[in-house]
Amino acid sequence: MSWFRKPPAPATAGDLLFRAIETWQGEAPWGRVLDAGTGEHSLGWLVGRPTRAWTAVTGDPTRQQSLRTAFSTRMRPVDRVVDGDWADPGLLRGEVFDVVLADYLLGALDGFAPYFQDRLLSRLRPHVAGRLYLVGLEPYADPAPDEAGAIIVELARLRDAAILLAGDRCYREYPHTWVLRQLRQAGFQVVNTEVVPIVYSRRFIDGQLDVARRKLPRFRDPGVAAAMGQAIEALRGRAHAVHDRLGGLRVGADYVIEARPVGG
Repeated sequence: MSWFRKPPAPATAGDLLFRAIETWQGEAPWGRVLDAGTGEHSLGWLVGRPTRAWTAVTGDPTRQQSLRTAFSTRMRPVDRVVDGDWADPGLLRGEVFDVVLADYLLGALDGFAPYFQDRLLSRLRPHVAGRLYLVGLEPYADPAPDEAGAIIVELARLRDAAILLAGDRCYREYPHTWVLRQLRQAGFQVVNTEVVPIVYSRRFIDGQLDVARRKLPRFRDPGVAAAMGQAIEALRGRAHAVHDRLGGLRVGADYVIEARPVGG
């Protein structure tokens, strides 16, 4: 994707999400696969599947090139990384795939095609011949119910404040229930769902705060940038302390859904 990609869930949670997809796919052939919102996490998993060919879509030309470079030795002549926007009706027009993966795509879409989220699943529907696998993050409870949740919410608020002050757009996550409604309205039958609780690590804390820190040079007011830098490091220390005391930050959940076109 573009200016910011939510770091993947901790390895155990990410493994569970992709393991669910592998279980649901079973012995069915993968065939042609579309990674509809690609990144190193999803594409790294996808290249290990026995596909006939894959297409990976990103909304960022810079990321397109970096992914082509990173996966150059694992790409076949039939594989491709495409720069495109799902709000563009011409993107992959007429192409159909056996499997479509939408890995955190709904949450990321606000950075590329604002207000298009309610149309995304209908937009993907003509490209799905067999199965759609959708991975998402349940929005954080705010106000948070406990100390771990409070730290994660504070982390998200600070990160988003830095993103906005740099002139970028924040992500917007959608709950599991909203996605289920949208899938049915878009002409899909929901076949399987799984919700995986998250335990956030120090790596996640640092990743989110480092996103905020990278935005500081683009602040218009140097004083605000300096104050934000101090706030970032103060929160880093407090978040690390809470993480270490609790043995990880158990907050919220990711979800994965398998859906198939009605009549497909």
